[in-house]
Amino acid sequence: MILHHEFIKTAKKHAKKLAIIDKTTGKDVPYERALIAALILANRFRKKQDRYIGVMVPTSAGCFLAVLGVIMAGKVPVMINYSTGAENNCKYAQKKCGFKTIITSKGLCEKIGCPTVPGMIFLEDIMESLSALEKIKAALKAKMGAGVVIKSLPKAHIEDVVVILFTSGSEKEPKAVQLTHKNIGANVRDVVQILDLSHEDVWMAILPLFHVFGYTTNFWVPVTLGMTVVTYANPLDYKTIPSLIREYKATIITGTPIFFNGYLRESKPGDFETLRLIVAGADKVPDSLRDGYRSKHNIELLEGYGATETSPVVSVNIPGKNKPGSIGMPLPSVHVRIADIDTGAAKKAGDEGKILVKGDLVMKGYFDDIEETSLRIEDGWYDTGDMGVLDEDGYLWHRGRLKRFVKIGGEMVSLVKTENALEKVLPKGVECCIVEVPDSKKGARLIAAVTQKVNEKEMIQKMGKMLAPIEIPNTFLVIPEMPKLGSGKINFREITEKVQDMLK
Repeated sequence: MILHHEFIKTAKKHAKKLAIIDKTTGKDVPYERALIAALILANRFRKKQDRYIGVMVPTSAGCFLAVLGVIMAGKVPVMINYSTGAENNCKYAQKKCGFKTIITSKGLCEKIGCPTVPGMIFLEDIMESLSALEKIKAALKAKMGAGVVIKSLPKAHIEDVVVILFTSGSEKEPKAVQLTHKNIGANVRDVVQILDLSHEDVWMAILPLFHVFGYTTNFWVPVTLGMTVVTYANPLDYKTIPSLIREYKATIITGTPIFFNGYLRESKPGDFETLRLIVAGADKVPDSLRDGYRSKHNIELLEGYGATETSPVVSVNIPGKNKPGSIGMPLPSVHVRIADIDTGAAKKAGDEGKILVKGDLVMKGYFDDIEETSLRIEDGWYDTGDMGVLDEDGYLWHRGRLKRFVKIGGEMVSLVKTENALEKVLPKGVECCIVEVPDSKKGARLIAAVTQKVNEKEMIQKMGKMLAPIEIPNTFLVIPEMPKLGSGKINFREITEKVQDMLK
């Protein structure tokens, strides 16, 4: 599947249908206009010397069209995170991938206080400078058959890189992940098949495209299938999004648990009546959140699992095949193996080990980093760095990051297991994160970072009924607000640094 070719075929087939209802700018874009705009932008971007072009635009028609324009120009979009240190992220991406041009928005830069970085080009300026001739040429080309339009563009191959995305950087410096048409195309095909998606679905797109979860599910899945996408750039606007779902009769939404928690809190009965699929990923889904959606909206919150390096979806629960608490069954074209952390030998069903993934969804590699790529991919198997279990029925269960296991007194202790136990006994609304620090006697000890002061003795006593003594933290430190990434995931690296500073 050549992704932009699929978009062109879809745009021709569904020409008059609304492709994007942009609730950030108030613009509605039919498929035929989306194709014209993408061709105009492609013509502009083709003149740039860079092979890579940065894209830093919020989830909107502008973002979709900019990405399409870059790819149709025969270039590779490098998606830049604007939610955490936009200026630094721009410079980091430029240096890492060796390019200058960044497509962005004046409105965004003003809103987040990002100064103009050399190489920035604003979408607003591009649109204002378009000539009548450019528009006419693109409109005439768009009127031609899909095959003619495709032939007029630079040649594309299924193995070509279609995007560079950066890993979250929650544990160390972000890596630049190269994903190809084959990688994302395989994921799109599998997701469409198992979720039984069609052009009649309406997608509520709230995830940023600088995260692979948004890039694949909120962008490529709907625009290659001919859906209408309702875009809204601020996933933290918990009151507005449920009302948009109701107003536009959205049938699908994907997001992170922290976003879904906000929508649950602010939604009214009936807001999610038209939703047939609500899928959470990027972080663990607490039982309380699933229970909340069942009781308030009579809808099952489905949980999936993936990684930037796997385009992203590895496994997902689906209607009729849902084991709450698991992260679902692997997609049809995906192979998952649970391997021993020391020997690499395959584990049998029910045994815990490292999660390895193989299939067309696995990335081409990290940009300009053969060494790191070879450490993570061996014989086609990608080492996720996560621990998990495959049960007898083929469902995958996530046990936490391998890096979030620690040896204490010779025993392997899961920080995630301790967090899960602590979450069950904490007062409502209190967040936590378990951090390991060095210990001269046992090698390491556990510290609980919590967002409010708690009764430590009571917490330790209650956790003692669920955990072994070495799994229980003996120190509680208050961090009023847990640092998070743009996806809503906990920023473990920053929390660990805060804890270490507090212990000095």
